[in-house]
Order: sequence, then C-alpha cells, then structure tokens
Amino acid sequence: MTKELRRLSFVILAMFLSLFAATSWIQVVDADSLAQNPANTRTRLDSYQIQRGSIIVDGTAIATSVPADDRYQYQRMYSDPALWAPITGYYNPVLDSRTGIEGALNSDLSGTGSNAFFGEIERILSGQPQQGLSVQLTMDPQAQRAAYDAMQGLKGAVVAIEPATGRVLAMVSTPGFDTNALAAHDPAVVEAEYDRLAADPDKPLYNRAIGGNLNPPGSTFKVVVAAAALASGEWTLDSTFPNPARYTLPGTSTTVSNAWGGACGDGETTTLAQALKLSCNIPMAELAVELGDKRIREMAEKFGFNTDLEIPLAVTPSSYPSGLSDDATALTGFGQGKVTATPLTIAMVAAGLANDGTVMKPRMVDAVIGDDFAVHTQFDDEVLAEALDPEAADALTAVLVEGVASGAATGARIDGVDVAGKTGTAENGGKPYTLWFTGFAPAEDPQVAVAVVVEDGGGRGTSGSGNAIAAPIAKKVIEAVLGR
Repeated sequence: MTKELRRLSFVILAMFLSLFAATSWIQVVDADSLAQNPANTRTRLDSYQIQRGSIIVDGTAIATSVPADDRYQYQRMYSDPALWAPITGYYNPVLDSRTGIEGALNSDLSGTGSNAFFGEIERILSGQPQQGLSVQLTMDPQAQRAAYDAMQGLKGAVVAIEPATGRVLAMVSTPGFDTNALAAHDPAVVEAEYDRLAADPDKPLYNRAIGGNLNPPGSTFKVVVAAAALASGEWTLDSTFPNPARYTLPGTSTTVSNAWGGACGDGETTTLAQALKLSCNIPMAELAVELGDKRIREMAEKFGFNTDLEIPLAVTPSSYPSGLSDDATALTGFGQGKVTATPLTIAMVAAGLANDGTVMKPRMVDAVIGDDFAVHTQFDDEVLAEALDPEAADALTAVLVEGVASGAATGARIDGVDVAGKTGTAENGGKPYTLWFTGFAPAEDPQVAVAVVVEDGGGRGTSGSGNAIAAPIAKKVIEAVLGR
C-alpha cells in the first residue's frame, strides 16, 4: 500500500470513528435532553399517542390521563387538585407547558425518555398501545391533608420530612390553585385562568415551600447558630453571656432587644440553653458576633443553605451571605438581616438535628414504575452532610424539648409526646411579621420533622407570633404522621 493510500485510510477511519462517536452520543448519552427539548416538535407530537403515566401517593393515583375527543387524545385529570398542586404541578399539551412533578419527570411520565425505551420495544412486538411510566411519591396523605386544612385562610407553606431518610411527607403552599383548570384543552380558557392567577397579589402560582419570595427565618435560625457554637468545641449549652435588656450592634448606634423588651431571665448573665428555651435575641446576637459569619455560614451550608437542590423539583437556595460585617452577623444570630430561607431548608435543620446530626438530602419520589409494577428507577436515601456529632445533637434536642414543654414554643405541645421545637417571629421592616415553627417528634425516636411559615402576620399584622399561629399547625401535622 502506498504512503498516500495509507494516509487516506487513516483519515477515513478517523472520520468513521468520529461519526460513530457522535451518533452514539446523540442516541444514548444525549437522548433524553434532545427528546425533552421544547423545539423537538416530533417528540411532542409522538407523545400525544401515549397515555401519560400516573402520579401515585400511597397506592392512589392523584394524576391520571383519560381519553379525550381531540387531537391530543388524552386529558390530564387531577384528584383533589388544590391539595396536591405544589407537588404535581400541571401538564397541558395545548400550550406545551408542565410544572411540578409533571415537568421534572416528564420524560418518564410521557414515555419519551430512555427509561421507556425497552418498554416501547416490548409494546411494538406485542401490539399493545404504549403507556408512560408512573411515579410513586413519598408523600403521606394524612400529613398532606392535615397541613392543607390547617393552612386554609393563611398565606404560607408547610414541609414535613422523615428525618432518617429525607423523604418528603408533606408539601403545602397556600393560597393554591386548581390544576385541572390549567390542564384544560381550550387554550383561551387556560390562558385566561393563568393570567388571572399570575395577576393575583397573593401569588397562588408560587410554591412557597421551596421558592417564591424567601423570608427571614427569625428565631428558627437560632438552632443553626447554636449548632455552630457546639460544633466549634468552644461553647456548651451552659456557656454564659451578658444579659442586658438592650444590645447595641457592633460599630453602630442601633440597638436591639428581646421580643418582650426585658432581659433573658434573671441575673446579669444567661446561658445558651436559656436563650434557646426562651428565644432570647440578645445572647444569640452576642454569640453570633463571637462565632463570626464564616463559622455560622459553614454550619448553615451543612443544613442546606446556599445549596442548589433538586428533589426532583428545583429548590430556590436559602441564603446566608459571605463577608458580613459584625453588625449584620449579629442580626443573623436571631434570623434577621440578610439571612433568608425556604420552609424546606428550615425543615432540613430540624430533620438533621433529629437524625443525630446527619442531614439527609430531601426527595419526593420513591420509584418510577411501569404499568406492570416493574421498577424502572429506584430512588435511594442520600446523606447531604454531617452537621453535628450525636452527643451535641442530643444535647440541643433536650433544650428544644424544654422549649416546647415550658418555653417559647408551647403551641406545639402534644400530650404524651416529647416534641422538640423552635418558633420564629421575623420582622419585616415595619410590615406584618413572618411567623415560623420548626421541630420534630417524638424526640426520642423522631418520625417526622416539620417547618411552617405563615406570611403577613397570619392576618394579625405585627401582633401575631410563631407560637400562637405556626406552632399549632405543625402540631396537627405531627399528630397526623403519628396517627394521633
């Protein structure tokens, strides 16, 4: 073979290998993303021929597809639509729009993803119509109902998590909306309903549990600051702090006080345990300055702050900024200033503490299954971070149990059950307060961790409190999970 022919052979071989690699990448590695690309009209039209899979909670389908007498062939239907709206979202082929689980797992539900490939081959060979895969959620229907009913008439959200696994048991956002109205096949009707919801000042399309406009977490963040102090080894729950009735923020003339205007208990000093039990602001501000924003931020991030999460819904990251001045750091000591959070992240704080200091990555899906109940994808538990050692977590838990039993969080008390919890009443610059509670139960064997946020003061302006409004909501959710 001449030198020229040899060179040409190598060039042709290289071109062939390049073509083989490119087609393999497109057909295997990039297949799902290409299939779900909004510009891929063929895949979208093909999906109309497939009966979309169901979304299932505890063996019951909460989203199904039924035959429709139009070009789209199937109509999406939701049972109890407002109850499940923050979770299912909606699917509308007319507008080619999808949200919630309908959007996050569209490739599986629509039968157009790689998971459905072998099922499609089997259907073709058997002559049966193709169906999308179904999604089994982690939700507890009793907890979801309890949270939803308790939040009626309020603007806010509830998240409940199983501490040992990270499985989300409830996710409620109010006010909500009717997903069936946005799944209709009349584009004029759907667009009018969407415009109405989008213009509503209460923002019913927001999923406040994982997004929307984030709120300052108030005193629930004291748990994070206390955890940072214990993890440092430099403080214990018996560590003492000056106990004035007013505290001047470092480098400023601005003063802050405890919620009631007086000192944190009797005496010239108070302890970290006392500050948590009574929810005192001043000692927590003093502690935050001594800790510094770096150590607080590092602990906050172990609990999920500043973290991009997909559960599989995309979660707006809760924020603890870097480079804070001492006065700004002092404010974060009691959850004010520049720290903001979603209820999901605050639930992760309680769940991590309940799980002996191990923070699990939250998830909403157990499995993707076929109509023959064969499991195509199994979702496993995953550790996000080790925030505290078990001894420190147990010590902090004991103080939070005291807070519910006889401290600032008595609204969450349940007879015969030790509940560990922390309230929060966050200020918003003269606007109505944001009311919080987070906690878990039973303290000795945690089955559920809950976070509740109620915006606009729960209708009480600046007179509402986390203990009076948010804590009783969490109590109902805990009771539902525990079957009480």
